[in-house]
Amino acid sequence: MSVFHDQVEIEDFEFDEETQCFYFPCPCGDRFTISKEDLENGEEVATCPSCSLIVKVIYDQELFLSGEVVEAPPTEVKVALAQS
Repeated sequence: MSVFHDQVEIEDFEFDEETQCFYFPCPCGDRFTISKEDLENGEEVATCPSCSLIVKVIYDQELFLSGEVVEAPPTEVKVALAQS
């Protein structure tokens, strides 16, 4: 069982497009970090690289799921639907 320093909403993190990571200030002066990929995989713990503190990230995993592609229906179905 982990002991969290705090629970932080994902909206309070800053997102860096270049690194694809979310950052939140740590009391030690560094930043808690969690990658977008970790969030997509259900991870909810952001760590600080300079100290032993961790925070629990509060977020909706469904917003971070990757690889979900909603395909358009085939053209024949669109035509049939339009004619009905």
